[in-house]
Amino acid sequence: MRAVLQRVTAAKVEVSGKIVGTIDAGLLVLLGVERGDDESDLNSLLDKTVTLRIFEDFAGKMNRSVTDVAGSILVVSQFTLLADCRKGRRPGFTDAAPPQEAEFYYRAFVAGLQARGVSVATGIFQADMQITLVNNGPVTILLDSRKRF
Repeated sequence: MRAVLQRVTAAKVEVSGKIVGTIDAGLLVLLGVERGDDESDLNSLLDKTVTLRIFEDFAGKMNRSVTDVAGSILVVSQFTLLADCRKGRRPGFTDAAPPQEAEFYYRAFVAGLQARGVSVATGIFQADMQITLVNNGPVTILLDSRKRF
């Protein structure tokens, strides 16, 4: 699994002109599921997402997690994170999980965040989405469960 975490002061996702998910301060997580991902990939990504200390403490140091600051998370599925651009000019997506498998892990990721006490909003799986965000910092972190943290 791959995830791009963006620390935000606000984020929203729209589908067909309607807002389907919105958060105030917290994280926007773009999530891509890779062919062959399993429960260990899911759990390691979940644990890292909720415990990663990328929010500032009172001294201005990145020393607090999204749960420490009572932030929310907006999760958006994004298979293009698995793009292979090594050959030619058109990305290949053979490393991305098939839609049914990807949706299972996407929903499991959302449920796992909620089970850890995080307020979660989502996009719509496989929809054409427009995302608006205010990146705070900016802070943008790439996580890859195949490169164990």
